[in-house]
Amino acid sequence: MSWVELIPLARCRSDGGTFVACKDRELAVFLLRDPTLVVVTDNACPHAGGNLSGGSVQAGVVQCPWHQWEFNLASGVCTHSPRATVRTYPAEVRNGVVWFDPGDRV
Repeated sequence: MSWVELIPLARCRSDGGTFVACKDRELAVFLLRDPTLVVVTDNACPHAGGNLSGGSVQAGVVQCPWHQWEFNLASGVCTHSPRATVRTYPAEVRNGVVWFDPGDRV
């Protein structure tokens, strides 16, 4: 794993998404409070490229603000069709900073 420092946790919206540009990609960082969890996904909805970080979050599901497609943040799978997914990344908080593992795309 090649972990990358992403954003201070204090800059993340609670129970919502925060847009972060990192190298060649656009990411959405979701800070969930119940239970406390940080999730990092690609920011673009696979349907039409909507800004997922601007979507509403309820019960661990983000809704794309463009066409209301919903994605389970734990798995990245669309709640309407399991064939549609958004990429999720391993993420953790270290000393108040969100880190993620981009995998083979560094």
